[in-house]
Amino acid sequence: MTDALGWRRKFAVLVPSTNTVVQPEFDAMRPEGVTNHISRIRIPNMPLASDADFRLLVERIAAAQIEAVDSALSCEPDHVVLGISVETFWGGLAASRTLKRELEEHTGLEVTMGAQACDAAFARLGVRRLAVLTPYFPAGDRNVRAFFEESGYTVVRIRGLQCGSPVLIAHVPQETLRAAVGELDGDDVDAVIQVGTNLAMARLAAQIEAERARPVLAINACIYWHALRTNGIADRIAGWGSLLQRH
Repeated sequence: MTDALGWRRKFAVLVPSTNTVVQPEFDAMRPEGVTNHISRIRIPNMPLASDADFRLLVERIAAAQIEAVDSALSCEPDHVVLGISVETFWGGLAASRTLKRELEEHTGLEVTMGAQACDAAFARLGVRRLAVLTPYFPAGDRNVRAFFEESGYTVVRIRGLQCGSPVLIAHVPQETLRAAVGELDGDDVDAVIQVGTNLAMARLAAQIEAERARPVLAINACIYWHALRTNGIADRIAGWGSLLQRH
């Protein structure tokens, strides 16, 4: 016997309690037979006005994470998906690998994380030179840059939107995101990558990508693509960009 709805795979998806974008985007990407089971990492919707505020937010996410992980495990998932990106970049490549290893040892399951999903997507698409859009403050941008450069990529440009709180990340207008991609893109990059899972960018990135001559990638699409392909699910899913149309 298998789960009636998640007969192919059940994903335990961890998101910050302030995140309102991952759940609807992942559910809209979900192929038949795969189910997403959200567990929320409880954090306050604290005001963000500086690097110090941003570092405190990351610390609070890390402190509350295991409780959310253990809650998710009670539905007996097949795979764990981190629907959060900043923690997966924090500290660069070595720290990210340590986080993945520790979560896999704790859960006994394979874990998909945003930073590694981006890396896998770049390899699949032949990308080496990046422009990066984030909702973060400079401290966050520095950690994103460090991870990508330590992974062998060149970050040509990076722009952080410095959103005023975790919830306000999801309030960034689509026209602001589109304009930011226009400023970041150029013939000196192979792709534009957006990180920050609470930015509602996955459908917009697919639209912009169709208009331009290079990949425009949203991290939520990268994460879900990586989780599916890691589990042998090769469905091609329309409307979310070229990556989810590939095996």
